[in-house]
Amino acid sequence: MIRAVRLSWIAPLPFLLSAVPPPMVPVQVVDQAGMPVRDAVVEAVPLPGDKRIPAFRWRYAMAQRNLAFTPGTLIVPRGATVAFPNLDNVRHSIYSFSKPGPFKIDLYGQDQTRTQQFKVAGTIALGCNIHDQMRGYIRVTDSPYAARTDVNGLATIEGLGRGSYDVVVWHPAIRAPGGEWRGKLVMEPGKRARVVIAVRPGLAK
Repeated sequence: MIRAVRLSWIAPLPFLLSAVPPPMVPVQVVDQAGMPVRDAVVEAVPLPGDKRIPAFRWRYAMAQRNLAFTPGTLIVPRGATVAFPNLDNVRHSIYSFSKPGPFKIDLYGQDQTRTQQFKVAGTIALGCNIHDQMRGYIRVTDSPYAARTDVNGLATIEGLGRGSYDVVVWHPAIRAPGGEWRGKLVMEPGKRARVVIAVRPGLAK
């Protein structure tokens, strides 16, 4: 009887341990005037010995809806295949001239989907051959620690432990080569870090 009672308590432990949420590190990105920068990508370079494989919870997809790319900025790991569902009632033709992954998808219509694989890390700027106003960005990363900022300039990076990290912040409006700010940040789960970047006026909102 005693042995059976002990086993009944021990058996659920693996489940309980797996239910522990991963550590979260919030990083806020603001411009030189202290205003939040939306849709910036924050990447932390893994520390030596970190073997985590890059993968993210969100779907690797960028739809066309209301003549716009949705989301406007998408983060994917290197090697990912991205889906491009057309949710508009008009046809689209997607292309990119970006060095990390130039490609072209010919015209396709409503409720159809095309895919494209991205094998090189970097930024892919997207356009539509039919609708010149459409702009989108795919950030292809080798880091498992990456997130996009919200309307408050906050990016929440999952699974990052405490330490001093090399950090890259990307946004098309950043005044730097490739739209990238690079620096070091001390990260601690639950404690907000802050990055101030210089941006071109009118492009960071």
